[in-house]
Amino acid sequence: MRRSQSPAFDHGAALRVPPPGDDRNWRVLRQWLGAAAALIDPGGIVQVATPEGRAVARPGDWIVLSVSGDYHVARMGEARFDA
Repeated sequence: MRRSQSPAFDHGAALRVPPPGDDRNWRVLRQWLGAAAALIDPGGIVQVATPEGRAVARPGDWIVLSVSGDYHVARMGEARFDA
């Protein structure tokens, strides 16, 4: 049976802002955002360049990279990291 060749399609990607103290995932986020991150504070806040201007993302929020190459912040409300 022959498989058809379909064009590659990028659905986009997303990373969640990690909680403070999660150094490994902060490094991953910092690397993924590159120049789009104006400020990354390991205390829990990242500022991201979006088409609408700078957006602040806090732990628990999602930073979405759309197919167009733009970042967007999806707010998840108040994040809680209780044990």
